[in-house]
Amino acid sequence: MFRSLRHQDYRRYWAGMFTSNIGTWMQRVAQDWLVLVILGGGAQAVGITTGLQFLPFLLISPFGGLLADRFPKRLLLICTNAFMGLTGLVLGVLVLTGAAAIWHVYVAAFLLGVGAALDNPARQAFVSTLVDHKEITNAVALNAASFNGARLIGPAAAGLLIAVVGAGWVFVINAASFAAPIIALLLLRDPRYRLSLHREDGLSTFARLRGGVSYVRSRPDLVVILVTVFGVGTFGLNFQMTMALMAAEVFHKGPSEYGILGSVMAVGTLSGALLAARRQLPRARLILGGAVLFGIAELVAGMMPSYLLFALLLVPIGVLVMTILTSANAYIQTTVPEQMRGRVLSLYIMILMGGTPVGAPVIGWVAGVFGPRWSLLGGGILTIATAALAGLLFLRSTGTALRPSWRPRPWLTIVRPDKPEPEDDRGDGDPAPGAQAA
Repeated sequence: MFRSLRHQDYRRYWAGMFTSNIGTWMQRVAQDWLVLVILGGGAQAVGITTGLQFLPFLLISPFGGLLADRFPKRLLLICTNAFMGLTGLVLGVLVLTGAAAIWHVYVAAFLLGVGAALDNPARQAFVSTLVDHKEITNAVALNAASFNGARLIGPAAAGLLIAVVGAGWVFVINAASFAAPIIALLLLRDPRYRLSLHREDGLSTFARLRGGVSYVRSRPDLVVILVTVFGVGTFGLNFQMTMALMAAEVFHKGPSEYGILGSVMAVGTLSGALLAARRQLPRARLILGGAVLFGIAELVAGMMPSYLLFALLLVPIGVLVMTILTSANAYIQTTVPEQMRGRVLSLYIMILMGGTPVGAPVIGWVAGVFGPRWSLLGGGILTIATAALAGLLFLRSTGTALRPSWRPRPWLTIVRPDKPEPEDDRGDGDPAPGAQAA
């Protein structure tokens, strides 16, 4: 489960990112508290702040992938972490001096989003240079475990610090936490991270971006994964809103019970990340099947009759979420050539994170018109529908056919176009030569 940590460089990098992730979760809590309570902006201002922080993932992530493919990833990561740390420090100073206004928070949230959008493709692609190829899946999963493990620490620490020393110092501490990954990056010794750069001289910026899109279009398996991730990220991963609706309006609970739901969800996502660390190279069918199961689990969660049962179901939902996301990330990193990896990962991040500003209003409208439970029921239905669409696209693009049979037992034969057709009459129910059975 933890085999990637035997590499000293990866161990340093992981520790630095874990420290920074704790600070990031602390700032998220302090930022919402600052806007909602200290500055009195209300729920609408909190929504605007969140939207501004996610908007750059939709607009800027592709350029982050382009930079990751053109420049040394270590240098790029040092610059992005320094930029995000400086942004947090400026906001902290404004709060401590009493000069902070809501528009300052809006600007800081957007700038942090820009930094994260430029940082993420390089951060994801850099992992594969610190471990052996067969350990990439494990390293990606441990990165996810770092993020979700920090989620168990950061919010609680932020709440305590806000009560004791004030929100301003939380931003300052978050700014200081970015020093940890910078120091870790400076201490790297293994030369594997100094991969050759593929500058594609003579091509314009947009030509290089089009090259990344064209590469994805030429790979039906990648199209399936990105369409599936779009459905999960846009319609399924709105738990900050759906859990609040279920806790307050369906089960009539207070803020503490709502907070518990977040912690329970974090237990599930952390468990899912650690379980994914034990998995070998993932397959596209695992991602597609996981999305269908995730949609079904959301449907069941929307029908739960009690708060306790709803909370318990969040654990397997969290496991499914991390199974899908870590498998999709690892699949891209292990099947895409190094010179294209940053751009493909940036498209993945843009689709996953950029769908939130699109899907959240849709799910919110569904909840407002049909009731809070439909925030989960609608999300589950749309997630399953998107996964089904992704599967149909794959079958059509590859010419693959499904041949179900029911006797002597239920059997599904997958016939690929480059393999012989299965025989029509199979008395023993076994798959024919050249066909894959499930």
